[in-house]
Amino acid sequence: MTLTRPDTHADLIEELDARVREQVRTEGVDPQRDALIVRRIAEDVVRRHDERSLTGAVVPVADPGAVVGELIARVSGFGALQPFLDDPEVEEVWINDPSRVFIARRGRHELTNLMLSAAQVHELIERMLKSSGRRIDISQPFVDAMLPEGHRLHVVLEGISRGFSAVNIRKFVVRARRLDDLVELGSMSAQAAAFLDAAIRAGLNVLVAGGTQAGKTTFLNCLAASIPGGDRVVSAEEVFELQFNHPDWVPMQTRQAGLEGTGEIRLRDLVKEALRMRPSRVIVGEVRAEECLDLLLALNAGLPGMCTLHANSAREALVKMCTLPLLAGENISARFVVPTVASSVDLVVHLGIDAQGVRRVNEIVSVPGRVENDIIEVEPIFERVGGELRRGAGMPSRLERFERIGIDLHQILNGVH
Repeated sequence: MTLTRPDTHADLIEELDARVREQVRTEGVDPQRDALIVRRIAEDVVRRHDERSLTGAVVPVADPGAVVGELIARVSGFGALQPFLDDPEVEEVWINDPSRVFIARRGRHELTNLMLSAAQVHELIERMLKSSGRRIDISQPFVDAMLPEGHRLHVVLEGISRGFSAVNIRKFVVRARRLDDLVELGSMSAQAAAFLDAAIRAGLNVLVAGGTQAGKTTFLNCLAASIPGGDRVVSAEEVFELQFNHPDWVPMQTRQAGLEGTGEIRLRDLVKEALRMRPSRVIVGEVRAEECLDLLLALNAGLPGMCTLHANSAREALVKMCTLPLLAGENISARFVVPTVASSVDLVVHLGIDAQGVRRVNEIVSVPGRVENDIIEVEPIFERVGGELRRGAGMPSRLERFERIGIDLHQILNGVH
């Protein structure tokens, strides 16, 4: 391939991109897996171009480092979206149509000036799904997948969405790994963090609730970091999102059906399978449907666990926890589910986002196990009043579990150090 003298920066990038791709093919490099080799090839191509520019045959590169980064994004990354994926402040990227690309920073969204073509969006979707091993087609017009960096991809195929395929990339921006980190970020008080740490170590069952982007998965990760190292943890998710350090942890994710329509593994299948793996703790990334029944049965049998759920308050989370198991079949009744939820869930933590986009714990309630007129009673342990998370009047259930591991719960809740 002979490089001609480009007229614009865009022409220069196109020619250098072609040279990098040619070299990648020649060396048999997988650009998704061997990003470091792609970087080396891109640096070599730019360096050789700069050497030729000294003869006047080609124009020089104004910013070699930036050009190398752009080439890597085009060949090994995800093109024009890569700068947003690399930006630690960007939490989410979504494409409504090729001319409307949005991003979210710290809980607030904004329209970017990025303009793509339909072909570019189609190529991006194909490249992202290639790295995940999942597919999308007319028979399977929705897909959830995990990108190599841990970001979650959701695509709705054109025809289901009007005009163009809709793309959403939710980045897993790690700002907190432990409950103490959430205190530093202002999400909750040190007293509330100490209580939750003690509750996890004591083996209480915790339901984390909140709206979209309220930080439920991050909070679940921080809770999981408090699980004692001697416990065996088994988790089940739609796609891998949980990221915490534990010496004995088996993470599992669902699988979509193959081209022949078989081989699907649902979240409910994973919850059932988890119970056969001798877990000390079970974690479900998010319950949305009938898998709630299987998790509920596990918790009711004495197996400590945690999960997340979409809800607008702690009480609504319990109502939803009572409703979802009914999807499992006509033989499941509310008369069975409501008291089972009351006796199985120990704590509900509700999260929210304030007007400034800051994620906060709104309330932590205890579920003492009492039901009155089909309504599960709750006791507020912490509640947000006037922007401050304050100690409520309630007490958690299962106090004997705290005593068994030597935790003085009264000392924690009374703020005595």
